[in-house]
Amino acid sequence: MGVKQVKVAVNDLALGMFISGLDRPWTQTPFPLQGFYLRDLSEVNQLKHYCSYVYIDVQKGKAPIGARQSSWPPAELSRKDTPTRAPSLQPVDVKVSPIKVRHNVYSHHQPLQKEIDGARQLHSRVNRAILEIDQQVSREGTIALPAARKMAGEMVDSVLRNPDALSWLTRVREKDEHTYSHSIRCAIWAILFGRHIGLPKKDLDVLALGVLLKDIGKTKLSTALLRKDPRDEAEEAEYETFVELGVEMLRNSGQVEPRVISVVNTHCERLNGSGFPQHLRGDKIPVLGKIAGLVSYYDEITNPRYQAKALSPSKAVARLYELRNIAFQEDLTVEFIRAIGLYPTGTLVELNSGEVAVVVEQNFERRLKPKVMMVLGKDKKPLAKRWVLDLAHKDMRLQKQIDKGKKRHQDITKIEISNDLEPSRFEINIAQVRDDYLNTVGKNGLWGRIKSSLLA
Repeated sequence: MGVKQVKVAVNDLALGMFISGLDRPWTQTPFPLQGFYLRDLSEVNQLKHYCSYVYIDVQKGKAPIGARQSSWPPAELSRKDTPTRAPSLQPVDVKVSPIKVRHNVYSHHQPLQKEIDGARQLHSRVNRAILEIDQQVSREGTIALPAARKMAGEMVDSVLRNPDALSWLTRVREKDEHTYSHSIRCAIWAILFGRHIGLPKKDLDVLALGVLLKDIGKTKLSTALLRKDPRDEAEEAEYETFVELGVEMLRNSGQVEPRVISVVNTHCERLNGSGFPQHLRGDKIPVLGKIAGLVSYYDEITNPRYQAKALSPSKAVARLYELRNIAFQEDLTVEFIRAIGLYPTGTLVELNSGEVAVVVEQNFERRLKPKVMMVLGKDKKPLAKRWVLDLAHKDMRLQKQIDKGKKRHQDITKIEISNDLEPSRFEINIAQVRDDYLNTVGKNGLWGRIKSSLLA
């Protein structure tokens, strides 16, 4: 059953209502992306500060008397903003089974400095393996499946040990290696997500291999067709055959288990039936196929073939949130947003103090307060010496000073991320920032600078 939304002016809000939509992007407010119940008047006052009206879910919370129902999202998406056909924006009136989320199944975190060297080598091996698979398919028409299976398993193991390590390496685009670098990034996003919701290890292995091989059918299409943007209706129909071509290749190999082929076969299906090739709806799409489709869409809009069209992570998250219960299952979408955070590792951000920084490591307890490396000053000019700021730790220190009476709350301005930036906004070499951080993480000199900055 579709979520029933009611548009309500903020002055008419009451405690017990469930806020499910705002009149502005969630990313421009401090509120949780997945929606929330109004528990006290301070939350109502906060909403009044940011919004003129909101949408409430009358199935989850208290409903106003005589309110008029309104659909969500209110805005249309344009074809030019989507990587393929724009999905229909009508909410799905179809029952779907809720996903089983098991948080903290993989609670152990290998320190980043211990995992990163292995992850860097693994990333290079995966790149080579995917390239070799493409070349072998083009040359011989066969697939080097043992190598792909091994790489998928190693990727899963690395992400289970430390989610940040391979995440870092997905954020840096090298040269024109779009199709298989896309597959690698999607596999890593899928494993990160699967780790977050506690998928069993065997399911993570299936998911990783399926996502790595999901675009194998594109080797049968012309390069000109793959690179054309936009494609007309006939060209789009030809392009969409890559799914069936890939499924046929994997079945003919006789070496791929059916569940992996199912991921390949269903990763372009959408909850409301607007996908392809079979136009499946709801639970006719298996869970792993739904996850593969979700991560593929996210990567397509944040890392398109033509970088000028890339969306910043927060805009991509807002896009996904608009498509919940439409193209993608709602609880899967919300959990994916929780898994990656608003500011994934490697995101370029602007702080409320005016400086520009790069997110270098996640804080899994406080997603909006990661570690960042400062790269530009308030004047937007490069800093003579880059340094790392742990936003969550900085907040904790300030709060302790307030609690001890050493400072007053009104006299303190907490450092926060005000917004993320499009990758092309400034000429910042993210790869160099990554290397600067990863090459020095754990060294006394770096952590000394971090501590010094926190005490400032």
